[in-house]
Amino acid sequence: MHIAVLDKEKCHPKKCNHECEAYCPPVRSGTPTIAFNDEDIFPVITENLCIGCGICINRCPFGAIKIVTVPDELDKEVVHRYGENAFRLYSIPMPSGGITAILGPNAMGKTTTMNILSGVIVPNFGEYESTPDRESVVNRYSNSILGQYFRDVYDKTKEVVLKSQFVDQIPRVAKGTIKDIMLKSDRNGKFDEIVAQLSMENSIGKDVGSASGGELQKLAIATALLKDGDIYLIDEVSSYLDISERLRVASILMDLSRKGKTVFVVEHDLAILDWISDQIHLVYGSPGVYGVISPQKTPSKAVNQFLEGYLKEENVRIRKEKIVFEQKGATRRSVSPTIVEWSGIKKTLGDFRINAPGGKLEIGSVTGVLGKNALGKSTFTKILAGVLETDEGIVDPKLKIAYKPQYISTDFDGTSEDLIYRTLKDRAGETWVKNELFRPLDVEPLFMKEVKNLSGGELQRLSIAITLATEADLYLLDEPSANLDSSARMEVAKIIRRTMENRKKTAMIVDHDIYFIDIISDFLLVFMGTQGLEGTAYGPMTMREGMNMFLKDAGVTFRRDHNTRRPRINKTGSGLDREQRNSGEYYYSE
Repeated sequence: MHIAVLDKEKCHPKKCNHECEAYCPPVRSGTPTIAFNDEDIFPVITENLCIGCGICINRCPFGAIKIVTVPDELDKEVVHRYGENAFRLYSIPMPSGGITAILGPNAMGKTTTMNILSGVIVPNFGEYESTPDRESVVNRYSNSILGQYFRDVYDKTKEVVLKSQFVDQIPRVAKGTIKDIMLKSDRNGKFDEIVAQLSMENSIGKDVGSASGGELQKLAIATALLKDGDIYLIDEVSSYLDISERLRVASILMDLSRKGKTVFVVEHDLAILDWISDQIHLVYGSPGVYGVISPQKTPSKAVNQFLEGYLKEENVRIRKEKIVFEQKGATRRSVSPTIVEWSGIKKTLGDFRINAPGGKLEIGSVTGVLGKNALGKSTFTKILAGVLETDEGIVDPKLKIAYKPQYISTDFDGTSEDLIYRTLKDRAGETWVKNELFRPLDVEPLFMKEVKNLSGGELQRLSIAITLATEADLYLLDEPSANLDSSARMEVAKIIRRTMENRKKTAMIVDHDIYFIDIISDFLLVFMGTQGLEGTAYGPMTMREGMNMFLKDAGVTFRRDHNTRRPRINKTGSGLDREQRNSGEYYYSE
């Protein structure tokens, strides 16, 4: 069976010669596999006539066509289809006790699944031309727990709370202070309790238009908690939050499940997902074409199979290469020449002070930067980048810097291709840039898109590619994992490491994802202090030293998975947790 999808945003039939139709072998032999109807300027691809040759894909000048071959039996399980030559979703998660998580790449139906479970979308089971009927959905699943679940959702006998992943859109739809917005959702007088739980005391007076990403994320979570629902659908809880805040929110959600609430979570931080989940559904397929929800698996098995890139029970390979974690805690690389050194740095911004007593970065190394929010990580990055000047201290020597900020501007008026060639000029055409950056980061499909219309993940990939392609001595990237799914984060980590090693360059990476930092870093720079008041940079130091310092401050211990060597959060108070705290080994204990 062939699935054909047409991206109508990319398709421009008035600007091409209808190459998809002209070069299609079945069309040339008289079979109307691709046709342009009078009523619609876009082509229609008849899937049961398609031979899957791929010629139309390669001939389309705008890259608007995707054709994927899938097993015939999948067609029996289709849950929702958006239209002719459009995305479709196969199967759906089963509500269970505890927390049910959904893990997989973007554009494979996770948000669609959450919208179906919330009742926002009524599944059409592939019959996209007819109006979806709620009663038929209940009857379809009458022999399983899903039948009663959808009956409760549609009849509103149970209240559903959906927390969207798009927290950066909140200022567009809500006005006023964070407190004003929260009070509108406070039905049971829980405002003070939720503020205390999420440690929001210092931000509730802020206007939502000036709130940071972390404050908007907390606002979205707080609004969901204030509604006091029966079913919670939480789409991405960790974005913009530091590790301590992620653990705090995860604990709140686990407490909800213990109180008998039904909780579904979509999350890309694998450490948090593994810790919080009672069962996980993996999502696989082809981005923008189709997605398949696997049967539930235990958290350990699901995450290990995700990293392995192979789902054993389904006999499906979801990635060409497996993701490997190396234990770097006990060893230190051979010393390389120093490329930049700083000493006695002090900077005051309003009521906040940052201190960086001294440190250095070595040529060819990648230094990860860890620390809670509001301790000066981004400020220090801007000092090294030359965006901010110090009040005291020096950075020596002055280098050519490539800098990707935490919040990426979309003010550029033009396409991604325009931005690339204006920024990189002739360098954009170099072979290594295309092969080692643009293709692995999947940037080429973005060329014709307007920068202002890019999604958060697309904008992040584009920014990382431009930064790494820029000729520089030192590469500074602030939160490169933000808005990326788990697979993309691991791929970006490998690309950054490979670029630094192959080109003998140096990088400093600020991020909150422990898996990402573990894969990418040779050394760690750790920020400690009082949030919003004072932050001090310690290091760079070895991974073992840095992780122990950081996690002791965060109050959490990690162990290594015996099969994949990936970091796993210990349950607080468990025997291993107590043992590691007593020994001072918060991260690399076996």
